[in-house]
Amino acid sequence: MDFSALTDALASKSYDQIANICDTLMLQAASEGIAFRDEWPYAIHLLGHIYINDINSTRFLFKMIPSEVKERQPEVLAAWKIGQRLWTKDYCGVHEAIREFNWSPESQSVVAAFSELYTKRMFELLLSAYSTISIQDTALFLGMNEDDAANYALQQGWTMDPASQMLTMKKQAVATEQKLDPSKLQRLTEYVFHLEH
Repeated sequence: MDFSALTDALASKSYDQIANICDTLMLQAASEGIAFRDEWPYAIHLLGHIYINDINSTRFLFKMIPSEVKERQPEVLAAWKIGQRLWTKDYCGVHEAIREFNWSPESQSVVAAFSELYTKRMFELLLSAYSTISIQDTALFLGMNEDDAANYALQQGWTMDPASQMLTMKKQAVATEQKLDPSKLQRLTEYVFHLEH
């Protein structure tokens, strides 16, 4: 089976394309009757869905993987463990699942990129949900130790109260600039006039 498109995506770090490439190749192989189950890169395929935050597809893919493959390839189970943590919204557990497995070189780059992306997602979640949060809770969400979490938050412009060990978020200014286009105003006027008469 030709995995050159997948290899190219991994080499160019286009991790957001992995799931689509694998899904397409799998459908193509199945439609042509090619036996692919033994050589299929299930761990990479699962990680591709995880990377784009498509947890439903991750679940369905894992269910269709043969049990003998799951038993032979511990990396498939390790990728699924990340998916399980995401499904249950165990934010700290996601980072633990990433760190507790010794990933293959092919998977390591995808996992590292996902870890960085996931940390950014969690940081944005904290930013939208809290105005003040403890360093300990921030560390849990970001999957870091307390010092690293505090430094990360401070680099993003947050402030820290050393006495209470609390971080205060720097809210982003919301720019609501509307341009008034005379043609839009004219159309609105004509529309209202038409409704009134």
